[in-house]
Order: sequence, then C-alpha cells, then structure tokens
Amino acid sequence: PPSSDLQSTADRLQPANGWKIGLIVGPSGSGKSTLAKKLFGNHLYQRKEWAADRAVIDGLGDLPIKQITGMFTAVGFSSPPSWIKPYHVLSNGEQFRCDLARVLSQAGSVADKTDGNGGLVVFDEFTSVVDRNVARVISAAIAKGIRLGRIGCRFVAVTCHYDVTEWLQPDWVIDMASSSFQRRRLRRPPIELEIVRCRRSAWRLFASHHYLSGALSSYARCYMALWEGMPAAFCATLSLIGRKNRRRISRIVTLPDYQGIGIGMALAETVGELNRQEGLRLNITASHPAVIAHCRHSPQWRAVGVKKTGSRNADGFVKNYRGSAGRAVVSFEYVN
Repeated sequence: PPSSDLQSTADRLQPANGWKIGLIVGPSGSGKSTLAKKLFGNHLYQRKEWAADRAVIDGLGDLPIKQITGMFTAVGFSSPPSWIKPYHVLSNGEQFRCDLARVLSQAGSVADKTDGNGGLVVFDEFTSVVDRNVARVISAAIAKGIRLGRIGCRFVAVTCHYDVTEWLQPDWVIDMASSSFQRRRLRRPPIELEIVRCRRSAWRLFASHHYLSGALSSYARCYMALWEGMPAAFCATLSLIGRKNRRRISRIVTLPDYQGIGIGMALAETVGELNRQEGLRLNITASHPAVIAHCRHSPQWRAVGVKKTGSRNADGFVKNYRGSAGRAVVSFEYVN
C-alpha cells in the first residue's frame, strides 16, 4: 500500500486503541507477510526447533510449571500424557499448539509497561499445517484464552485461510484481496453437539488420552459427544459406593483435536442434567487444572470437598485402575 495508507493503518493499530486480536488475511502472494513485517517488525514469529530428546513440557523455558500447564491448556493442548512426549512424536495439531504455547508464553512474560497490554505475537502461516476443523478449534481456543486473560499478550494471525475469521473473532481485519481494513468483531459460530449413550467399546478411541488410566469399569454408564457427526468427547459415570441416588464421573476425555473450547465440560453438564432428571445427583472429582477452573467459576457446580493427598482406591475391582492417592483433588457436585 502507499506509505500514507500504511502509516494510517499503523496509527489505528497502536496498543492504546485497546485491541487484543488482529487478522491479516488474503490469497498466497498478496503481500500478507510483507505487510505484517512493515507493521509489526520484530514481533513476527520465528519458529525454533524443539529438543528431540526432551518432553515438550520442558520446552517452555524456566517458567513455573503452573504457568506452563496453564498455557498449554489455554491453547487447547490439555492432555497431560502428551505433555511428557517429545515434539516430533505429536500430531500436526498438537505440534502447532505447542508452537503457539511457547511463543505466547514468552510474549506474555514480557509485559509492556507503557500500555498494560502485554507483549505481541504476529504468527505467519497461521493454521496452514493443520486440518481445517482443527484450525477452527485452535482459533476459538486462542480467542477464549486472550479474552479471559489466560493468555497475557496481543495476537495477530497472518493467513490465507478465511475460514478462521469468525472463530478467531479479531478486533480488526486487513483483507489483502480487497485492500480493506475493518474494525469489527464477529460472533463465533455456535458449536452444536449431539450427546448420545454409547457402548463401553467406544472408550477405545479415548483411553490413550486420559491423564490417569486407560481402565474403564464394567459397571460404567457411558456417553459421547459428537460434533458434526464425529466423536469429540467421552464421559463415563459410576454409582458412588455407599451413597444412594448418587453417581460420579469416573472418566471424562476430549480428543486432542477438540480441546480448548469447552466441549468436555458441556458434555459433563449434559450428563449431570440427564442424571438430575432421573432423580440422581452427580459428582466429579478432578485434579486437572482446566476442570477445576471451570467448575470453580460455573454456577452449575459447587465445591463439596478438597483432598490434598487424594483418596485410596475405591475401585479395586477395576484391573489396573489408578486412583487419586498422592495427588490433590477437588470434588464438585452438579447443582443446576
């Protein structure tokens, strides 16, 4: 663009204008990267290699472990079993989320004292290496994390894919195809889930992603969430031993491609409502930071107990079952 137009655009993108998320979009070869470099200079993301012999959780520097896991969760990389794997064995979607988590955590740790908006990340080729459904989920997860303050920096996506626009919900959009600049924030499309009862055999699809154990009780009552006809999340419940009309969630797993946008807890709350209609009360006991954070802030759950060292195995009849002994857990009851 002419230098006068470029300066005008740069002025409108000053941090003082209060924006958090931006998008530069257009066909390949339209000058997106050149414009991003002119507007934002050294903030343009430069990919770095990951150590081949170390877990990705060790790849975010010297940040506190709580901050590292919080950032992984914020970008939708919420599977602890995958946190301890090296980068090269992860799927494309998981690798992309790791790249995002590392650069966002580095930018967020360098606060801009002049405007209070934190750092800035400009990510070129945003979502170019992932499936388009995964791209939508990642975009929504980043938008959610930034809007809620879990990601402490501003973010600009540079991409040739127009399909992320509504999911990213940018405060402004530069469209290189039409040479236009717009200040807008579109509403994210609704996520419509189908919740179904399912057989225990469906657990095979989810077992390896559970953060404790792949075991599932033969007494479990199982449910699955489908998004656009595809399995996205799994939930199983068991009767609470010695407690009449009480059940608990024993397993809840969201597949990696769908993490970060609340599908798992939407499934849990639907299961809670289905149990309530049967005259049953439902509990969940968790140590996963995302589950605890959601339940603490949701009016649909109330905390009923905290155990700093967990509890003994109450499910000894389940082969290879791993209980909560040795780890802090919080119990909540569905109350809506």
